[in-house]
Amino acid sequence: MVLPVLLAECDAMLANPSNMRQQTTIIPAQILQEPYMSAFTPASEVILRHSDEFTARHVLFAGDLQDDLPAQLETASSRVHTQQYHHWQNLSRRMGEQARYGMVAQPEDVQGCDTLVYFWTKNKPEVQFQLENLLSMLPVGCDVFVVGENRSGVRSAEGMLESWVKLEKIDSARRCGLYHGRLDKQPAFDASTFGHQYQLDGLTIHTLPGVFSRDGLDSGSALLLSTFTPHTKGKVLDMGCGAGVIAASLPARSPKVRLWLCDVHAAAIEASKLTLAANGIEGEVFASNVFSDVTGRFDMIISNPPFHEGTQTSLDAAQALIRGAVKHLNTGGELRIVANTFLPYPQVLDEAFGSHEVIAQTGRFKVYRAVYGRGAKTR
Repeated sequence: MVLPVLLAECDAMLANPSNMRQQTTIIPAQILQEPYMSAFTPASEVILRHSDEFTARHVLFAGDLQDDLPAQLETASSRVHTQQYHHWQNLSRRMGEQARYGMVAQPEDVQGCDTLVYFWTKNKPEVQFQLENLLSMLPVGCDVFVVGENRSGVRSAEGMLESWVKLEKIDSARRCGLYHGRLDKQPAFDASTFGHQYQLDGLTIHTLPGVFSRDGLDSGSALLLSTFTPHTKGKVLDMGCGAGVIAASLPARSPKVRLWLCDVHAAAIEASKLTLAANGIEGEVFASNVFSDVTGRFDMIISNPPFHEGTQTSLDAAQALIRGAVKHLNTGGELRIVANTFLPYPQVLDEAFGSHEVIAQTGRFKVYRAVYGRGAKTR
């Protein structure tokens, strides 16, 4: 195992943050002699300060797992449960069946674990769902570690879990907090109590913790919806579907559309399925990291793409969507996305498609349209 070797290096980096970027990219390659290993997040670096704690433990990792620490930390055994498909893709390559993806963790996903290491997400309802789910199956007396960036709201961990775990802050570094406690009482978990729904133009929209715009239609998606005209036909892919509201709104205007919906978040997959079922709409809903699991070509790809990964701004998914769309559109097919006006998508659209147009805008958002044709790059 490499992490005990890395511990001294990590402490040195924490003492001298100016060297952090250089050392986190070079040291793993020197030790592992592998072509690539992701840099650790600040929260993972805090866990590394306590790596000796975990060598004899059977650890379940969950929450916002943005790197491959669970695959590398020296433990007696390690398991992962995540609701994020792209996190599962990354970890399953190293951990195989010990990494699980899904909305609700099952008893077999936590079997044999005596320690939970939970990486706090910025969405409190999502945190509560995941922790109540996991703690309802872990044995009383198991150790619980909660780690996260201060700006993500991890300071509220003590209050949220006080009915089941008495947490105590044991470390603070890299603008993160690390908390530890033991499970005194298992919570009673019922996934159905976390659901929410709202009405939109005669549609019933189902949402779940962690799904974007959980409490109602956001203004960006509303602007995107306003651009659709009746009699749209063909195959439509809703990329990053969330609760399925955009796709579900199309058949009322264009009954001949055929719908495909995908997202990385297991809660979004489940919410979209519930939304389609509640409104008697047919469509295929599946997990995909942008185009990783998408096959075939479409007449239209629509999206309100995310630009955050956890608490960090990230344009990777949106840029991959734009560049990959040309490989999944029929000739004459279009990509239509809504984005904040300050995001630098026009250049990427022009590079991929040759041109684009703005078909709607407000002070905050723009709807971009790009058509796949002669000017688009297919490679």
